Amino acid sequence: MTTTKIMLKEEDIPRQWYNLAADLPSPLQPLLGPDGKPITPDMLTAVFPMNLIEQEVSQERWIDIPEEVLKILYRWRPTPLRRAVYLEEHLKTPARIYYKDESLSPPGSHKPNTSVAQAWYNKQFGIERLTTETGAGQWGSALAFACKLLGLECKVFMVRISFNQKPFRKLMMQTWDANCVSSPSEETKAGRDILEKMPDTSGSLGIAISEAIEAAVTDETGKTRYSLGSVLNHVLLHQTIIGLEAKKQLESIGEKMPDVVIGCAGGGSNFAGLAFPFVLDKINGAEVDIIPVEPEACPTMTQGPFSYDHGDTAKMTPLLPMHSLGHTFVPPPIHAGGLRYHGMAPLVSQLIVEGLLKPRAYHQLKCYELALLWAHTEGAITAPETSHAVACAVDEAEKAREEGKEKVILLNYSGHGLMDLTGYESYLSGQLTDYSLPQEELSKYQEALKDLPKPDLKKTGKW
Repeated sequence: MTTTKIMLKEEDIPRQWYNLAADLPSPLQPLLGPDGKPITPDMLTAVFPMNLIEQEVSQERWIDIPEEVLKILYRWRPTPLRRAVYLEEHLKTPARIYYKDESLSPPGSHKPNTSVAQAWYNKQFGIERLTTETGAGQWGSALAFACKLLGLECKVFMVRISFNQKPFRKLMMQTWDANCVSSPSEETKAGRDILEKMPDTSGSLGIAISEAIEAAVTDETGKTRYSLGSVLNHVLLHQTIIGLEAKKQLESIGEKMPDVVIGCAGGGSNFAGLAFPFVLDKINGAEVDIIPVEPEACPTMTQGPFSYDHGDTAKMTPLLPMHSLGHTFVPPPIHAGGLRYHGMAPLVSQLIVEGLLKPRAYHQLKCYELALLWAHTEGAITAPETSHAVACAVDEAEKAREEGKEKVILLNYSGHGLMDLTGYESYLSGQLTDYSLPQEELSKYQEALKDLPKPDLKKTGKW
């Protein structure tokens, strides 16, 4: 009988996070302030607590997971590694397809791996309230969940299009006592400025980030900080528990190094969480294709230049070295709300520059088509974001069939789609269309990058 679920015992949970910054072939370039000079850690203290800033700039390879954080993670971790045998049979592929099932957390995605850690570190620092943004609502619901468990207040600025499309995500946040508001809102100067210029805007993660940061830094009590669900180093660090568990699970059944590792990528956190431990193997000589997948409608990695850019529309963040479509970018209203961010994590971006990653973009109609195939074979209804990883895995499995090669394909099943059924309804009723951004529109948004500093294209040339 083929094993379909590979489990770890609770005592086998990883007790350290892996920090890829320690092993980059070409080091990350620094964050820059408004004057174009590198920022210092103390310049971030109005936004983040110092204990998380220390993780953000750390060059240590392994960072201990606090016991109190592990006790909360035990609610759903370790997560199963599953084999997609029913999909394999349907595709008649010699490939073996494994997926790390991150949909089993209470909020239904990978996001609590970092929301719990961030809430805990903030509480240790004496913080009482956290603000954040959310696109599809997975991050907002994860932070609401973590704050409730740890006794913190939580305020979430949710991108307007998702606020309207995904009412149940908003209700999840409210169930965990978070305050969720549509962004852009009248509650911040950044929001009011956008509404004055674009009253009918569908919103963007860049706008919502501006509002959340403003709400944090203008609290005169000093007891509020901002929490980010992706992009920054410490966020990706916390997610590496995914890939570290997956490595143990593959080893436990005698499986070899994967030939292909896949994750959808909006800001980079779930992709990095699975992929970074395998990137280390590739740096050290392993032959593995590592593929971050994004929507054609928001082609940050595949069409965005590697540039310094702000992480938000109002330019409240430092300048980050990353692939970016421009901080003024407002994406089309596709249903994969978590993949509509204009930038990509600096760590992921540097790996693309180095040649260690091979990004790929898909249209949403193909993703929904293959999400239905997944539901008809494996049974589960996947999040629209995760369907991009599913689509890539199917392509790779069909390629293996055509080549007649046995391959091991590993993907991150980063969230379920039970709160995203309106997207499936739109697809099934023929209301969805594909979006391809015209080059003139991309060029218009990238005008925002014109006068910003340009990072060096640092790479060793090995890959």
